[in-house]
Amino acid sequence: MSRPPRLLQNGAMPLAALNQELAARFDIHRLDQEPDRAAFLAAQGAEFCGLVTSAGIGADAALVRALPKLQVVSSFGVGYDALDEAALVAQKVRVGYTPDVLNDCVADLAFALLLDVSRGVSAADRFVRRGDWEKGRFGLQTRVSGKRLGIFGMGRIGSTIARRASGFDMEVGYHNRRPVEGSPHQYMDSLRALAEWADYLVVVAAGGAGTRHLVNAEVLDALGPQGFLVNVARGSVVDEAALVQALQQNRIAGAGLDVFEDEPRPLPALLALDNVVLAPHMASGTHETRRAMGDLVLENLETFFATGRPKAEVPWSAAL
Repeated sequence: MSRPPRLLQNGAMPLAALNQELAARFDIHRLDQEPDRAAFLAAQGAEFCGLVTSAGIGADAALVRALPKLQVVSSFGVGYDALDEAALVAQKVRVGYTPDVLNDCVADLAFALLLDVSRGVSAADRFVRRGDWEKGRFGLQTRVSGKRLGIFGMGRIGSTIARRASGFDMEVGYHNRRPVEGSPHQYMDSLRALAEWADYLVVVAAGGAGTRHLVNAEVLDALGPQGFLVNVARGSVVDEAALVQALQQNRIAGAGLDVFEDEPRPLPALLALDNVVLAPHMASGTHETRRAMGDLVLENLETFFATGRPKAEVPWSAAL
């Protein structure tokens, strides 16, 4: 019987069972358990043909270069901005990730944040728990149904959010680098124009240098004092300091945030604001979705070793 492929695992997986399944199916070594990572890679880096990582940990150029025989990366997550594209393309490494299986849960949380910040659900919960209801009524909030929903990033998740919006009789518009062929929704040629049109701006755009701080003070001002921001993409897409100022000065009505620029440390000022709902990067965090993501991490590896390509491959890897 041939030996299983030798793979390096860059940190614990977000699904505990996946750590066990990887160890059972492959010859896995945990890089995060090495006391001297650099020395280990210098001595044994050439032994590994595969790398397992996650969207939050990724793989930088130094790690990729330390694995000269690397053929495949399987990453747990839909984001790939933490994977060094240039280094991986230079070594012609195939890269698998876990799209599609998390669309529903991310869309669900986007709407949960949207509804919460609009109707003040979390704030009302705090109001009741503090005993403030005995002193007076909770303030009036904002209706969601029939409003305009602007989606920044009309990909798989954005399209799923748009379908959710139909149940609330919302008009949907979006901004991408280019219009989506066949989309029934209104395309805006700039993010500022989308924000100006929308009552809700939902950020689902990919992270990375190309989208860093695209949601800035100008976009937030275009969204306006009755507008709400929801971010379930990457914290880097939103200028968090500008967002804090807009919220403090009531230049926008509120925000629902699942991601932050410096996780797990949101700007302290956000914690003091009652017109913000904060979540700990949990959009894909359901038993069902995490299991499906773990299955796809394994399937990407097994399909690669059988066919030379992962089942679900990031775009720039698929173009190799």
